[in-house]
Amino acid sequence: MTAHIARDGLLVPPGHGRKLHTDAQQVTFKVTGEHSSVASSFEVVVPPGFDVGAHLHTRSEELFYVLEGELDVMAFEPRVRSGDDWRHWEALDGRQVVRATPGTVIVVPPGCPHAFANPTGEPARMFFQASPPPDHERYFEELLELLDASATPDPAAIRELRMRYDIEQLTPLRHELS
Repeated sequence: MTAHIARDGLLVPPGHGRKLHTDAQQVTFKVTGEHSSVASSFEVVVPPGFDVGAHLHTRSEELFYVLEGELDVMAFEPRVRSGDDWRHWEALDGRQVVRATPGTVIVVPPGCPHAFANPTGEPARMFFQASPPPDHERYFEELLELLDASATPDPAAIRELRMRYDIEQLTPLRHELS
């Protein structure tokens, strides 16, 4: 006879979840590895001027769903990974960076370079899911601590943090405070 352990479901009402907030980004944890073995889910407010920088993960798969506002996004292997501005990159098949509006879904498999930035004057809001948990949960906690601790975070500390959490940074993370 096999034991079966029943698990209760999770309901997170609008506006609820653990919030991490700095001038650079606001992340609300909706579903964590405590509740799911498949994915961590977050609501992310992306302020004007924030650019996560092009990067990739060798193990993680991600899904982004734009809820409000607009974001420049890319999710492809560029012809050439050059320069420090991914917004000029182009895929071998001609795909380019697009302006994502509410309702846009972006799925990023492991190994695929991707990025998002808010070039507008208004905050954008997106639902973000990362699999497997809990790497992105821990990464967000530590990144926001670094960003909150200093107006100009130590690039070496951010580089080391990203390497620990399976993030190969291809172009710089940037945020312009208003």
